[in-house]
Amino acid sequence: MFLEQMQVGGMAVFAYLVGDTASGEALIIDPAADVDDIIAEAQKNKLKIKYIVNTHGHVDHIMGNAEMKKKTGAQIIVHEDDADMLTSTPPMLLKMFGATHSPPADITVKDGDTIAVGAVSLTVIHTPGHTPGGIALHMDGIVFTGDTLFVEAVGRTDFPDSSWPAMLRSIQERLFTLPEETKVLPGHNYGRTPTSTIGHEKKYNPFVR
Repeated sequence: MFLEQMQVGGMAVFAYLVGDTASGEALIIDPAADVDDIIAEAQKNKLKIKYIVNTHGHVDHIMGNAEMKKKTGAQIIVHEDDADMLTSTPPMLLKMFGATHSPPADITVKDGDTIAVGAVSLTVIHTPGHTPGGIALHMDGIVFTGDTLFVEAVGRTDFPDSSWPAMLRSIQERLFTLPEETKVLPGHNYGRTPTSTIGHEKKYNPFVR
């Protein structure tokens, strides 16, 4: 398996290149910016990007979708409850971020679905709260948490379609029930360290203790 954490763009977004070295298939989680650098990293490691997976539909995570899809032909995957967000970002936000609309989703997923590249498989965990269709992706002792769980912090819930009670349930009932040694790979580089563990967050995250 290949895994690379890449900080991209000006919002400290973490994009993740995940691949199966045997088959050469890969996916990219939240390609927010620096698309050419992501593609170059994939090519350097003899990987072809098959899927673009968005942990949620906010512009700072999806604004690289159009360029990535154009340059790789990858299919866009998002939770069914956030699918409309890909193509409905308000013009004011597009202008603010210097972004263009994402293409629509090619594939929508729901809780419990799997996304596979070669022999590498990610299980979708629906984690509403930050957005209605936010997801985490779980595999082999690792969980990609998007904007639901950061290092000693959590995602915002002051947006119109956000919900703190839903966020808290997602963290406590969906993420904190994973084994404590599970490595947490968040959607932004907002913490003291770029990664954490479920056990550390259960003990030290001040928002959910």
